[in-house]
Amino acid sequence: MSVRATAALLLAAALVLPAAPAQAAPTDGARWSMQLDKADLPHRAMDKAPADGARWSVQPSTAKGPDGRDYFIRRAAPGERLTDHVGITNLTGRPQTFSVYGTDAFTTADGAFALLPAAQSPTDVGSWIALARRAYTIPANTRLDVPFSLAVPTNATPGDHAGGIIAAVTEEQTDAKGQKVLVDRRIAARVYLTVAGATAPRLSIDTVRLEYRQSANPADGGAMTVTYQVRNTGNLRLSGTGSIRVTGPFGWELARTGGMPIPELLPGGSLTVTERILGVQPTLRLAARVEVEPATFTRKLPAVARTTGVWAWPWALVAALGLALLYLASRLIRRRVARRRAG
Repeated sequence: MSVRATAALLLAAALVLPAAPAQAAPTDGARWSMQLDKADLPHRAMDKAPADGARWSVQPSTAKGPDGRDYFIRRAAPGERLTDHVGITNLTGRPQTFSVYGTDAFTTADGAFALLPAAQSPTDVGSWIALARRAYTIPANTRLDVPFSLAVPTNATPGDHAGGIIAAVTEEQTDAKGQKVLVDRRIAARVYLTVAGATAPRLSIDTVRLEYRQSANPADGGAMTVTYQVRNTGNLRLSGTGSIRVTGPFGWELARTGGMPIPELLPGGSLTVTERILGVQPTLRLAARVEVEPATFTRKLPAVARTTGVWAWPWALVAALGLALLYLASRLIRRRVARRRAG
C-alpha cells in the first residue's frame, strides 16, 4: 500500500468510528442516568399529613362533607364570585386551633408544586380567597367544613391560576441548641382556577448546555451531559415528555433518550433537567437535539426543540494517527536517504 493510501485510511478511521451507538436504557440505568436540579424548599406545603407528627388533613368538601375531589378545580369568568368549602379534620385527641388562609402557588426549581411562605402576601388567586375568619378551633377527632368565597377580579388575566388553602399550626419547639423556636407546620388543599378568555398554551426550551468527557478506555466512548431548561411561557399549566437525540457528522445517530416526564409547570414556571448519556463516541463534532412534547390536561401540543453542539476530539485515534504519520514520514525519509546513497 502506498504512503498516500495508508494516510487516507488512517484519517478515515479517525473520523468514522466503528463502535456501536450508545443506547438509552431508562429501565436499568446501565447506559444513561437522569437527575433533576434540586432546590431548598422550606415553604413547600403538603397535600396530606406529613410523617413528622402533624395530625390533621385538608381536603375539598361541601357543607355536608367531602365529595371525593382531590383538588379544587374551578372555572370562572372575570368578575364572577364562587363559593366552596374546605374540610379540615383534627385527628388528635385534643382541640386544635388552625390558621386558615389562601395563598399563591409556584413551580420550584425541581418542578414541584409549592406555596408561598406565610410571611409573603399573595397577589394572585390566593388573594381572591376570603374566609369568615383567620383562625378556627376544631374539637378532637372532628372535621369542620369551612365555607369560603373566591372573587375573581374583573381584570383577571385569562388562563390558569394556582394556589392553595392552608391550615397551619404554630408550635413552640426546642432546637438542637436548646433554644425555643416557633415552628409553622402547614397542610394545604390545592386550588386550580381557570379564568375564561383567550388561552395560549406555550412551552419553550430556554437553554441547552453540553459537556463531554471521554472515558479512559477509548472503546467506551465518553459521557455526554445535557442540561436544558424548560419554561411555561403560556397561560395554561402544562406537562410533557422530553427526549434527546445525539448525532455526529452527517446526522449519524449516536444516542437517543426518550420518555423523560416533564412534571406540571404552572404559567411562568420553569424546570432544569440534566441527563447523562454514556457510551457516546467522539466524532469531532457532536450535536444534541432536545425535544419536548408539551400537553395540557386535555390534549397534546406541537413539540418544541432546540439543538446545540460540542467538540469531541477522538484523542486516542488522533494520537494513533500521529504515530502512524511519524512512522510513514520516517520511512519516506529513509527511502530518500537510501536512494541518494545508491546514486
